[in-house]
Amino acid sequence: MATATKKKTASKPRLQPLGDRVVVKRDESEETTAGGIVLPGAAQDKPSRGVVVSVGNGRLLDDGNRSPLQVAPGDRVIFGRYAGSDTFKLGDEEVILIREDDIQAVLLD
Repeated sequence: MATATKKKTASKPRLQPLGDRVVVKRDESEETTAGGIVLPGAAQDKPSRGVVVSVGNGRLLDDGNRSPLQVAPGDRVIFGRYAGSDTFKLGDEEVILIREDDIQAVLLD
């Protein structure tokens, strides 16, 4: 019996979240203050905004169905300051894994 194999591509590694989880690439932190003071890396706040990279297939409801997520890849979002304690390195990018409930708003153009 033949087994199916997945082809490996040379593209960036991907992270597919499960359930109601969302992968977000956090925006870069500010390196200078409004007054022009340069902040060292340790003094910079981690921004609470970013871009959705990928989404899970939704929360599993009591009746066995899945509730679709309200965000989609490419959406710019604002999330809680302490959301996303799970940080991952994908290629040269750092991303965080958060629950959809931690997303507070979608930024519109």
